[in-house]
Amino acid sequence: MDFLLAPFNYDFFRTGLLAGVLVGALCGLLGVYIVLRGMSYIGHGLSHAVFGGAAVAFITKANFYLGAGAWGFLAAVLINETVRRFKISADAAIGIVTTASFAVGVAIISSQHRFTRDLEASLFGSLLGVSPEEVLAILIVTVVIAVGVILLYKQLLFTTFDEETARAFGVRTRWIDTFFSLALAAAVIVSMQRLGVTLIAAAIVIPPITARLLTDRLDRMILISVIMGSITAMIGMYLSYYVDVASGATIVLTQTALFLVAALYSTLIRRNRLAAIHYHV
Repeated sequence: MDFLLAPFNYDFFRTGLLAGVLVGALCGLLGVYIVLRGMSYIGHGLSHAVFGGAAVAFITKANFYLGAGAWGFLAAVLINETVRRFKISADAAIGIVTTASFAVGVAIISSQHRFTRDLEASLFGSLLGVSPEEVLAILIVTVVIAVGVILLYKQLLFTTFDEETARAFGVRTRWIDTFFSLALAAAVIVSMQRLGVTLIAAAIVIPPITARLLTDRLDRMILISVIMGSITAMIGMYLSYYVDVASGATIVLTQTALFLVAALYSTLIRRNRLAAIHYHV
């Protein structure tokens, strides 16, 4: 027990663990819809786009969250509008908008020849450096998005699987898509400094893909993805503390390990079913 409880003697570990669990649950929740929509690249793309806004906030000495938030929301809406107006694929729109935004950030940083704590955290993540105020911000975003997903559950489900039919039945798919884009942008903004630009996409995609291997029902998929995101955050934080490795990296590696276990389990189950069918035939 001392081995498990020792890290809790430190404030930075307790706040970091809480932030990690919330971020893991939030990414797991939204990641389900991202995977089902075939937009796995958007988490990676938006984190890059938001980095451009963070760089602009840095050079203009504006608030980091206001700058990154406004830029992220604009990028999310611009991706949706580009897909709608020009009839190009979502991946193409994501690639155009987000890489341009990231290039803006790189250009600004390269011209300044220096980093700040916020920008370094945005690139590489820093769960152990999270403050109580940042935990509160993550909690608020998580609760608001979770409530929104619950209230719009049926509309999101309909829009995700068959947008044209949903529109024919009176679902305001444009507003649903806008809500989802803004929710994702908010999630990326509060998660980016904790996991980093390079790892946030994995945290959004791996838990729901793992859940998809284990179930075909959406409600169970959401539950498994959220639980996996939270549990892997806890395990990753412990590994980070004892192995002295970046917390974001250990969380993603833990998620990857669980994905491999789930993939093996799914393969074995499928083979057993096929063997049973051949046996009865």
